[in-house]
Amino acid sequence: MYIDCGVKLGWLINPDEKQVEIYRRDRVKEVLNNPESLSGEDILSELIVDLSSILN
Repeated sequence: MYIDCGVKLGWLINPDEKQVEIYRRDRVKEVLNNPESLSGEDILSELIVDLSSILN
């Protein structure tokens, strides 16, 4: 729904499963298992999110 409204990058963080779903415009959903961090990629290139306290 967010992507349909113009969002270019979305993360769904599931701490119980230690997974992150990454949604990007015009691409298939990517699922990461227990990632250490996430980046804002080319949309927010300075953004790095440390997931160690969330997923561990």
